[in-house]
Amino acid sequence: MRRVVVLGGGSTGEHFCGALRRVDPDVEITLVESALVGGECSYFACMPSKTLLRAPEIQHAAAHALGVSAEIDVAAIFDWRDQVVSGWDDAGQVTWLDDHDVTLVRGSGQVVRPGVVEVDGHELEYDSLVVATGSSPVSPALDGIDDIEAWTTRAATSAHEVPASLIVLGGGVAGCELAQLYGRLGADVTIVQRGERLMPRVDADAADLLRAAFEEEGISVRLGATTERVEPGTRLTLAGGESLEAEQILVATGRKPNGEGLGLEQLGVEISRRGIEVDESLRAADGVWAIGDCTGVALFTHVGKYQARVAARNVAGGSARADYRAIPAVAFTDPQIAIVGDTEREGAVSGRWEMTQTARASTYERPRRPGFVKIVADPDRGVLVGAVAVGPEAGEWCQQLTLAIRAEVPLDVLRDVIQPYPTFSEAVFLALQELPL
Repeated sequence: MRRVVVLGGGSTGEHFCGALRRVDPDVEITLVESALVGGECSYFACMPSKTLLRAPEIQHAAAHALGVSAEIDVAAIFDWRDQVVSGWDDAGQVTWLDDHDVTLVRGSGQVVRPGVVEVDGHELEYDSLVVATGSSPVSPALDGIDDIEAWTTRAATSAHEVPASLIVLGGGVAGCELAQLYGRLGADVTIVQRGERLMPRVDADAADLLRAAFEEEGISVRLGATTERVEPGTRLTLAGGESLEAEQILVATGRKPNGEGLGLEQLGVEISRRGIEVDESLRAADGVWAIGDCTGVALFTHVGKYQARVAARNVAGGSARADYRAIPAVAFTDPQIAIVGDTEREGAVSGRWEMTQTARASTYERPRRPGFVKIVADPDRGVLVGAVAVGPEAGEWCQQLTLAIRAEVPLDVLRDVIQPYPTFSEAVFLALQELPL
């Protein structure tokens, strides 16, 4: 019987086990995990943060809908989050592993020689090794940061109290989501971003619109700001001498792949600054696959799960290849931002439609808040290559564009698709009409 050992039981590793079991009912699967099965996404990132964001979003939406109002119950919001993360207990996931005939070994695994992983002194033999060790938060090299009890994103999503004031170091997706969350829960929030715009990896127009929304809500956004040191108190000093003070500091300055210190080099695995290097089949070396954040391809749960399905077919003897042309990403801020594909391709053309000009906007809120859909097309091939949408639930209805890019649906077909009325997705049709093609 073939033996497969999986290092890492986060969302990606867990998903791989299920995918492999579906295509190979007889393979022996062992999952090695030192913490909670389900990982960061289930307990400290995606699931708790989106739960916490929901109630404040409803309250804010009520303020823009005539004839309705809503109040915030902070304790109840935290209690809802506690329920979603099962009180940080992974018993349900462990039962799922048992139901799928996956053996769980608690501990930290390390390759000691080809074909053997050691977990806290116990050796596990394998025929195929799958590395799904995720990523870790990056802590800035900042004078004084180790002398205070700063929040990480993990602490922010597991907290049970709202600080009176909060400085968020980092204006990426996580920093922006948590800044808006705690601002809406009553904290006085300041975002300190080293770059010249929020969310530097998303469309610049979307980032500008989000900044305006934040400032309208009372969140202070400091762009192009370099932090020099942090002092107990909590005081943060910027380059130029300006000081900011808050009850709490949240460090949200990104994450890095976990690939070092696992003994993988002796297997011929290459580990670069990006992460564990893999080919299109997710193979890292003979008999070794790597999936999820540890590859550095795209640090999203949904990409890790996609890679898990591709790798599972290949571990089972198939020949699947990963295709990253249409990777979607969603910032669950308000307004929500969804982006997919390449929106800055040289030689491409674009079309745009304002969400305020859709019929749905007039039925949804007063006053209508800004948003847009922008689609990017390859004029030579007549297909979409990228898109960005900013507006209510953009991450849901924008996914038709993910499919369009992935399947290379001709523009004529997309223009002929019937969009339901009145919906925000009608803006997709209207933006298509604005393409200069």
